[in-house]
Amino acid sequence: MAAMKAKRWLEGKVTRGQPDWRPMEGLAMPDLEVVLAEEGRILCRFVVPKHLSDGEGNWSAGAVATMIDDIAAASIVTRTRRIFVSVDFSISYFSTAVIEEEVEIEGRLVGEGKGKLRAVEVKIRRTGGGGELVALGRQWMRSVDVPQSKI
Repeated sequence: MAAMKAKRWLEGKVTRGQPDWRPMEGLAMPDLEVVLAEEGRILCRFVVPKHLSDGEGNWSAGAVATMIDDIAAASIVTRTRRIFVSVDFSISYFSTAVIEEEVEIEGRLVGEGKGKLRAVEVKIRRTGGGGELVALGRQWMRSVDVPQSKI
């Protein structure tokens, strides 16, 4: 049940920039496809659109960071049905994805700290070419009180 809520949250609200307090995600995550949502894990596919490119035709680092942040939050929603915000966020970039390239994004809940803290890891890989790693995000996130209607 929580996993389906995370799927609906990503596909319905976040990728369309709703509710009003999340408009950037509508620009950074159009047409994100949730392939699998299960407790503690979410798997998505995404084709990098032209408007998210840097000056060299690569998926911009800022758009990658936005994607990682929201996939991390959705990974936690699959278990808790609560929204979490980043308190510690690191990204390692290994290669680039280019415009119109399809990538696979996998988020996993990897640890639970004291109280409201959760640790998440998000991997972005190319779907072609042997699944080369594009970026790896690691986050500690903390729950916040958000009305269920916003999830």
